[in-house]
Amino acid sequence: MIKKKNLKKLLNLNFVDLTNRTYNCGKYDLPYIKCPNIVNPDYLALYSETFNYHKTDRTFVCFYQYNTKFDNIKGIFEAIYHNDVKLLEKYKERFKGVSYAIAPDYSEVGDIPRIENLYRLFKSRIVALWLWLECDVIVIPNITYANENYFDVMLDGMEDTEVVAFSVKGSIKEQFERELLQKAIKHTVDNLNQLKKIVVYSVSVDDEKVLELFEYASNKGIEIVIPNNILKERNIINKEGKSNGQDQ
Repeated sequence: MIKKKNLKKLLNLNFVDLTNRTYNCGKYDLPYIKCPNIVNPDYLALYSETFNYHKTDRTFVCFYQYNTKFDNIKGIFEAIYHNDVKLLEKYKERFKGVSYAIAPDYSEVGDIPRIENLYRLFKSRIVALWLWLECDVIVIPNITYANENYFDVMLDGMEDTEVVAFSVKGSIKEQFERELLQKAIKHTVDNLNQLKKIVVYSVSVDDEKVLELFEYASNKGIEIVIPNNILKERNIINKEGKSNGQDQ
């Protein structure tokens, strides 16, 4: 007779060690995740920037990069899924001392099968749970979607969260992307009754332009926070350099 513990391993169901410590929500049984109204981040360190994980006391680790940076055969989700103990220990060491993070952004794409986008949403929840339960990291839920057809599922399990995160990278220049982002913001604000704060990942040097995108949320009393990050710093330096060159 195969023991239940061995059966879990044989069936690649190691992730249930995490999901059994919360509960599932919505049509697709997405794991429940929430975040209290915590301190405002003043810096967002990208996943690959381990040297910046502790830049300030209020630095948050985020995953707003190409998926291959954190989602590959040795990626964090695969380590959890296959219960790769040695690899998980490396990840625990990587996040040692990290207090805050934003749930991974496993990019969703509009012209691929829906099941893949839903699975990417599931992966983000699993990694968020692992960071919280195994590394004692407070994790802000990330709002992600491929298009409006995913609005019906993107908030499942977030019903009680007080803070969420959005990335506006790539959503400012194109009118269609701006309009889609604003629709997502409105849907989020209208459906998360406990929401008090939105953390925004932006590389733009113009915070006022970014704040305009979140005007619906701010008019509802939601605090909008736009922390610094390495790409934003570089863009500011480049802009200042160009301005100084023109002044000479």
